[in-house]
Amino acid sequence: MALGPPTLPAVYRFGPDLRATLSANLTSFPRRPYGGADPGLRPAAVAVCIVAGEGETAGFLLTRRAARLRSHAGQWALPGGRCDPGETPAAAALRELWEEVGLALTDAEVLGLLDDYPTRSGYVITPVVLWCDAVGSLTPNAGEVEAIYRVPLADLDHPEAPRLLTIPESDAPVVQMWAAGSWIHAPTAAVLLQLREVGLRGADTRVSHLEQPVWAWR
Repeated sequence: MALGPPTLPAVYRFGPDLRATLSANLTSFPRRPYGGADPGLRPAAVAVCIVAGEGETAGFLLTRRAARLRSHAGQWALPGGRCDPGETPAAAALRELWEEVGLALTDAEVLGLLDDYPTRSGYVITPVVLWCDAVGSLTPNAGEVEAIYRVPLADLDHPEAPRLLTIPESDAPVVQMWAAGSWIHAPTAAVLLQLREVGLRGADTRVSHLEQPVWAWR
């Protein structure tokens, strides 16, 4: 797994230069749709929404799933969910962003897509990178979202990230990324790692082979 150069500014400034960098890197990136052997995986999408953080810094939206959910309760997650029949990943990400956190964006804010990521829970996730000039107030969907966080992009540059953990159940390493004061697992960690490498550093880094923890295999 080739990673981009480690020397980056500690703070990402929110503004047109960052948007142009993300857009150019994602446009030139030869993303890989899922080409695996399991045709039963259901299509899903997540919104990787770039927003303004404190001061002039840039961040992204991250949620904590509601504790009462039947699956993946209390986990860190990007806004997202399954695609409706005939729905594109971009349309699904925009819809889920509105339904989960109350943020309405349009196709004009879509910067690009990252690689599809097959999950152990039966989905193929397409990450859709979005730009939001003005967030306003966000409203978590009480049935799905416990809390919403604006996480600095600089969190992704944690000196130990990514962490690759060996587990006996798989030949592939479990990937973790640092965000919001915690180590976050795949699939969210895999998406955030590729956002850092492809979107911010312009590297050609693949993550679909990276593993999820065993407790997420459901």
